[in-house]
Amino acid sequence: MRRLRSLATGITLVSIAVALIAIGIIVVGVLVVAQSTFNRLMIQAGTPAADAQAMFDHGVETIFLIAVLIAIVISVALAVILAARLAMPLRHMARAAERIAAGDYETRVPAAGPAELASLADSFNHMAVSLSEQERQRRDFIVNAAHELRTPLTNLQGYLEALRDGVIAPTPEQFGSLHEEAQRLVRLSRSLDALADNESGDRIAAYQDIDLPQAVRSAFEVARPAFDAKEIEVEVHVPEGLVARAEPDGLAQVLANLLQNASRYTPRGGRASIDAEGNRSRVLVSISNTGEGIPVDDLPHVFERFYRVDKSRDAARGGAGIGLAIVKQLVEAFGGRVGADSNGHSTRFWFSLPAA
Repeated sequence: MRRLRSLATGITLVSIAVALIAIGIIVVGVLVVAQSTFNRLMIQAGTPAADAQAMFDHGVETIFLIAVLIAIVISVALAVILAARLAMPLRHMARAAERIAAGDYETRVPAAGPAELASLADSFNHMAVSLSEQERQRRDFIVNAAHELRTPLTNLQGYLEALRDGVIAPTPEQFGSLHEEAQRLVRLSRSLDALADNESGDRIAAYQDIDLPQAVRSAFEVARPAFDAKEIEVEVHVPEGLVARAEPDGLAQVLANLLQNASRYTPRGGRASIDAEGNRSRVLVSISNTGEGIPVDDLPHVFERFYRVDKSRDAARGGAGIGLAIVKQLVEAFGGRVGADSNGHSTRFWFSLPAA
């Protein structure tokens, strides 16, 4: 607030200084140049010099001095109004920034004042919306991460306590269940590690020109057993000659995650497809599958960490809700975009990359 008051004072003083300079120039012009010219003309017309000076003082100088006083008052008033008009929106933003710093992310500022300040207010509000969304994602991340850890740990604790107390006998089936829960924790740990690696910025991305058809074929061959196990028919339509600019390992991870997602949520006997197209600047890859669609309200959130359309269903199928978040991070790191479309019968995930 002290800085804003200093700004308003500074604007007022500068405006007054400009007004005084302008008035000084006019004073010199009127009281020096104009007076000399007036007296010379009056003397040439036959008027005595004393009378000419008296006429100038009475007719011009008095009125001019009054006008100068009025101009000074008006200049000061306008300077104060201008300073207040500029400082008020900034004062609102300063108070809003303090509230946001205190955790009130719903604070907004009115887009008032000159166009530049109104644009600044809009940018401030966009920042507040972004911070609010990030805070929501942070809270959801903590809640969902705790849930993901709590479920297998609770199961492990229950089994181990029962085995320790002799409530259940150790059998291969019991050890298999324990191993499954431990593997679930291992998968979650690896996914979190991958997420952190992609966010840290320490990873040096060796971008290369990648033969996209070959990359898709390689990824599909790795994922083929999962599709064959559920008798899912997969069609691949990737024309030759498409070249993308990306990191090979990162692109392989993107394709693997999307193909795993498709095999997981396609019903037995369903269909899936891998399609690609490109132009001079971008290549687009789409992976579609039949089955339960994603509700419209959930589509904007499917790339968030731990987000699940149906938590119980996804947990049963082994997903931790991190794969799509990793896809989004990697694709955007390559300079591309991701998205998802869905209806009641099919779902399509797509991503674009710079063309080489």
